[in-house]
Amino acid sequence: MKTKHIAPFRLKLWVYGLTVAVFLAACTDLSEEVFSEVTEDSFIPADSDVIALMASAYTPLRFVMDWQGYFDLQEEPADVIVTPTRPNGWDDGGIYKRMHFHTWTNTDWQPRNTWITCFNGINNINRVILQITSGEYPVDESQVDYIMAEMRGLRALYYSILIDTHGNVPVISDYTAELPVQHTREEVYDFIVSELTEVIPLLTDVVDQSTYGRMTRYAAWHVLARLYLNAEVYTGTPQWDQCIAACDEIINDGKFNLSENYRAIFSTNNEDNPEMVFAIPYDRIYAPQWGGHMKMLLPDHRYVFGMETQPWGGSGANPQFIDSYHPEDNRLKDTWLMGDQLNASDGTVVMTLTKDMPSIYDCEFTEGFRCGKYEIEEGATGSLSNDFPFFRYTDVLMMKAESLLRTGESAAAAQIVTDVRRRSFDNPADAEVTGTELEGNTNMAYGTLAVDGSIDDPGDQSLVPYGRFLDELGWEFACEARRRTDLIRFGVYQTKNWYNHTPKGAHTALFPIGYEELNTNANLRQNPGY
Repeated sequence: MKTKHIAPFRLKLWVYGLTVAVFLAACTDLSEEVFSEVTEDSFIPADSDVIALMASAYTPLRFVMDWQGYFDLQEEPADVIVTPTRPNGWDDGGIYKRMHFHTWTNTDWQPRNTWITCFNGINNINRVILQITSGEYPVDESQVDYIMAEMRGLRALYYSILIDTHGNVPVISDYTAELPVQHTREEVYDFIVSELTEVIPLLTDVVDQSTYGRMTRYAAWHVLARLYLNAEVYTGTPQWDQCIAACDEIINDGKFNLSENYRAIFSTNNEDNPEMVFAIPYDRIYAPQWGGHMKMLLPDHRYVFGMETQPWGGSGANPQFIDSYHPEDNRLKDTWLMGDQLNASDGTVVMTLTKDMPSIYDCEFTEGFRCGKYEIEEGATGSLSNDFPFFRYTDVLMMKAESLLRTGESAAAAQIVTDVRRRSFDNPADAEVTGTELEGNTNMAYGTLAVDGSIDDPGDQSLVPYGRFLDELGWEFACEARRRTDLIRFGVYQTKNWYNHTPKGAHTALFPIGYEELNTNANLRQNPGY
């Protein structure tokens, strides 16, 4: 099995000389001329050293697909992924039920992990900035402005996560020992916009292996576009025209394209995919932490994919979401493992996955389709080498389409959506969608499910404005760590019943600030409703 090429930020290898201390009994002069290590005075950093320093700011992002990472925080409270109790456990102290029911507490690890990890990344960025600006880490003067811009752009990305998950968070722009002061969600929004607006002209427009996985001009525009897309949620004021303008900055430069093959976006060796605006690089040896497949696949999938490890088989697909697909949409089979699962060696049936999951309190191993979107390479272990497409070009097109739809340009929006759909339908006619359809209601049959799969409690059955477009986002971006954010923007998260979930109030659109974080910083106040 080969290990794929590791781009600069995918591998940090610090090589130090062996320090040799020689002590002589008769020696009275303890000063020495050092030959065996690089001292601060003699250190002149090369480009690779600067990259290694900056890498500490990027590596926390690998928590996205790590155990109880950002993927779980975005998918478990939403209407696609469910983790029920299984014969081998998966109650895990009730955490997955609390995420599904929106009854989490301020001691639950999943919300706290995102807070802690993002501020870890922000802290690393601020340390790098201090090391550069103070002269502690000497770099060529011509590099300083670009390094500062890249670090500030990456810091804005971390804050774009925090404004979405926790809202009212401290804005920390320097490396200080003082307790940070909390800011309102609107203040955080203004900070992110200001930072990105300032640094974008200074960032590179080069798109190749040297900038892969790094904060380029296009990645920064993408962060800004997503911020504008959700501006009404964050500040109360929509920014659809600004979102379109940010998307056009990426589109008009022509550096990215739709992938001709949907599955190729999520393959093991996907670093050259034309959709990758910003990827989080993983490698099973050098950059591990991709563990999502262990949570979703069954133990016997090791025979289906020829794996060297045994997955745990927890998470499955909400049957209501599966039923929402057009039957000819190839994204259904490209995203989900369904039906007979065949042995990779002899083609025999290892097991059969069924769509229905009777209850979050008790499901058999094979109940519920599993996410098969991300390629499982033969010989796969507990960590995959698939890079995570955190920002991909299809999202740029769909953000523009949604903004057009919401500003009365439904025909233009429908053309973009149709273009996206074409690669996933064998019959071009099935890919066609109209503006009127996108303005209409969702295909999802919302309501809680009884054990037999029928609707038990319908709950709020009012029309979801632009609900059909929300469906398109679900089919295109299922299991890409974003469904919660989309549901909130469309007003579904706070109002609709699904699977065994009933809404608990508008305050659940933000997570609580952790108990330990509140206890260690008297400047913090808990989010409303908790």
